[in-house]
Amino acid sequence: MTQISDLTVLFADLRGSTALYETLGNAEATSVVTHCVGSLTRPVADFGGHVVKTLGDGLMAVFPRPMMALQAAALMHEVLDGITSRGHDHGASTGLRDLKMQIAMARGEVVEMAGDCYGDAVNVAARLLDHAGDNETLVTGEVLQGLAEQTRSRFRSLDRLVLRGRVEPVQVFVLSGRLGAELPPTQFAGDAEPVSEPDGLRLEWVNHNRIFASRQMPVVLGRGPQAEFRVDDSRVSRSHARVDWHGGAFQLTDLSYNGTYVRFADGEIVSLRRGGCTLHGSGEIGLGGSPGDPAATCVLFDVLRFGDTQPLLAADLL
Repeated sequence: MTQISDLTVLFADLRGSTALYETLGNAEATSVVTHCVGSLTRPVADFGGHVVKTLGDGLMAVFPRPMMALQAAALMHEVLDGITSRGHDHGASTGLRDLKMQIAMARGEVVEMAGDCYGDAVNVAARLLDHAGDNETLVTGEVLQGLAEQTRSRFRSLDRLVLRGRVEPVQVFVLSGRLGAELPPTQFAGDAEPVSEPDGLRLEWVNHNRIFASRQMPVVLGRGPQAEFRVDDSRVSRSHARVDWHGGAFQLTDLSYNGTYVRFADGEIVSLRRGGCTLHGSGEIGLGGSPGDPAATCVLFDVLRFGDTQPLLAADLL
């Protein structure tokens, strides 16, 4: 029987399971991953959802209302936290510590047929996972509209993203922190002098040189046609990394399987595996390899403050 309903579609994907297969072997790793995914199905039922199918190291579920899906997502993150914490127990596989999860949600008309679900919302939620960082929850504007105003304030906009295989861009929001956690303070304590916000971000690769203003964020670095800063190299993922404007700073998040590395001007190298860091000063972004490796594909970056540089640079942002 075919049924058409307005539903919220949730996709969850475990990352880091590959390391388990390397350390535990196929049989034991399969058992561990299957147990993890099975544990993630319980929050779906707890909040009135339905697991449509499991996908190896992930799952797809649908919910009647957006808030139910968001509550399930929050509990799924808590469940995974409990699993990863056991990676520190005596005799446990250290690979458990590296498990991360990305969740993406979209809302719209869904066709339920023969035990599966179809429709634009399904496609959008599935493709949105490509843009999620470690332990992030991404939602579309339609999901956000179905939440209470107080809950909506916990999200920040990633603007309109072009998703793989889709012509029209999608308005996307990311949950800041965990649901139910206190919001971070928005003002400096005391009389400390505030730090001026940067005016722009310069990215350079080979002959490709561009300056982006905060209002142009997010900017995706990758070799796919949807990337705002395209790095046409086979070692680079289609959507390899993303730069956001958040808290008055440019923040870089790794979206790849091979990792992103940042070498700052002082020589410090930060390794990002689905994690993020704040860009400051100048340096290099290694896509898939460390900037210390001569064969790595590196993008030069420079956080610009026009008060300290040539005034004519400001024209590049117009």
